[in-house]
Amino acid sequence: MKRMKIMICSSMSFASEIVAMKKKLESEGHKAFIPYDTDDVVKNPMLTKDLDADLKHCIEKDVMKKCFDLLAKSDAILVLNYTKHDTPGYIGTSVLMEIGLAHHLGKKIFILNPLPDYHEERWAHEVHIMQPIILNGDLRKIK
Repeated sequence: MKRMKIMICSSMSFASEIVAMKKKLESEGHKAFIPYDTDDVVKNPMLTKDLDADLKHCIEKDVMKKCFDLLAKSDAILVLNYTKHDTPGYIGTSVLMEIGLAHHLGKKIFILNPLPDYHEERWAHEVHIMQPIILNGDLRKIK
């Protein structure tokens, strides 16, 4: 198996799952990057619930730029798309931007779980256009 540098992209609602996935990927020999402020959100899960505080936090820490920088030095991204807001395979707006950047930079795009039908979730249409590799939960498909 080829060892890769992989940026994990996910809703910060799943900060603990991001940390767990980093450990799992690294146990498989990959180098895993996680969103810049994941540890902050693990320590304070309410941070993302208060949009004003989150905005201030993200601007002060330049979170988006730092995450984009990590993505740029990766070989691939792995999108953790769990169920959120009753949407299986949920992908939020920040992750959608990261997928677009990965596509633009020619990175491999792995998505952990199936996407919702794009007739029901319009954003899934754009994700399908970028032709990601859907893992169906099987990390062994990362190559």
